[in-house]
Amino acid sequence: MICTDKGRSLSVGENFLKKPGGAPTNVAAAIAALGGRVELSAKVGNDPFGKQLVKVMEDFGVSTHWLLQDNNYFTTFAFVSLMEDGERDFVFNRGADGQLTKEEIEVIDLADVGIIHFGSATAFLPGPLQEAYKRLLQKAMEKNIFISFDPNYRHLLFKDNTQSFIDQSWHFLRECNFFKVSDEEAMLITGAPSVEEAAAIFMAKTDAVFTITLGKAGALLGHNNLTSIVESIPVKPVDTTGAGDAFAGAILYQLAQKMPAEIPALTLQQWRAVIYNANKAGARTCEYFGAMEAFKHLSNTLFN
Repeated sequence: MICTDKGRSLSVGENFLKKPGGAPTNVAAAIAALGGRVELSAKVGNDPFGKQLVKVMEDFGVSTHWLLQDNNYFTTFAFVSLMEDGERDFVFNRGADGQLTKEEIEVIDLADVGIIHFGSATAFLPGPLQEAYKRLLQKAMEKNIFISFDPNYRHLLFKDNTQSFIDQSWHFLRECNFFKVSDEEAMLITGAPSVEEAAAIFMAKTDAVFTITLGKAGALLGHNNLTSIVESIPVKPVDTTGAGDAFAGAILYQLAQKMPAEIPALTLQQWRAVIYNANKAGARTCEYFGAMEAFKHLSNTLFN
């Protein structure tokens, strides 16, 4: 719920715009908008807002078979207002998303799944979802499925327990095949004072291919103990919401077009091409207001 009264705090703001979203939801929508096959595992409330989220996903072409609706918990809300100084007044009202259980994860059929993406910061908060998240990681590893991870740090969620977020992130970073972090996340998780030093720590402590996003400067790619900068394209930004999710979705879409055995053999140049296309997807998303609106304009022609 976005407060449209500019510069006013949530306590005095009166007008709000309802916007469906959330990082994994955005990534799934981006993949589907590009023509990919994607399933979303999550939980919403059995209420008008949860039903809207289900419909939005289905309209994009995302499979909602594992998008569960809970009769006992309301759909999770984030209330946001942008203040005059650029800071956000933010209230997170957690509900159904944290109630996804290990037992509900256990029954998910992964037989036809080539890639599993973990992209929810709320999964590292206390609650049933925390164990369910770890169990799905374990299942993916047991079945040798390609694992992608985006920690999606939100200071307003973890300001009193940042170390818990860092520790849990490392558990996934060490096990995944690919991960995406922002420059802020890279330095937070590694404790390094610069992006370059953070990248060196990631290469020393993980075996994954990774990207560190750098905003309009593009992204740093880490591959086989080498790093390189992949530039983006110039755009006139309207709204940066969802740019990182479009970036992640574009990477996953491209990887999913390949046979599972091909992905580990991708060369540095092939990875650079993948990241460049993802940079374009992220940049184009900034040309529209609202992530979901932007994703409607993503298409396979982006990569031609």
